[in-house]
Amino acid sequence: MPIHFNDLDVVSEVAGLSSALIVPCKMCPAVTVAVRERKPFMQLFRSFLKSAPFEKYLKTLQYRLRENGVNTTVFKSIPYHQWFMCMWTSGKRKKLQKCAEQYDAVIVLGCESATETVRDVVKSDDCKVIEGMEVTGIMNAELRFHLTGNVSFENCKTVPISQQKKKEDMSG
Repeated sequence: MPIHFNDLDVVSEVAGLSSALIVPCKMCPAVTVAVRERKPFMQLFRSFLKSAPFEKYLKTLQYRLRENGVNTTVFKSIPYHQWFMCMWTSGKRKKLQKCAEQYDAVIVLGCESATETVRDVVKSDDCKVIEGMEVTGIMNAELRFHLTGNVSFENCKTVPISQQKKKEDMSG
């Protein structure tokens, strides 16, 4: 099942910068946003291979950053096999490297593996890598396909990752 995330405060992280490239993993963060908003993950007949709730989330993030003087672009990954950032091809990584050179920062929306993918690609000290989400656990859910073409996740629970659960048990 997908990884579940909480949002991090990226606005304070980009303070003083003028530009940022938003690099989203298109699977787990998109599922998290759809579940959080209680919306279908995808509507196949309306927006084929796009998650409307996640697209809205990205536009809202761009707006918030623009309000704080940061110009943004979202790095696109349209083919479904490129949705998982941790499995991007070398060609996709080279495209990211070339694109990131134009920005002060890269905001990663994904797990630690996605962030590592970006750090491996963006080796310039002039470009700050910012985590936009933090892992809270793994989602346990029922995947549903509806006759209307909607794909949704229902009866969701977030199962803590064993190391996180151990840390919480020890501290609390």
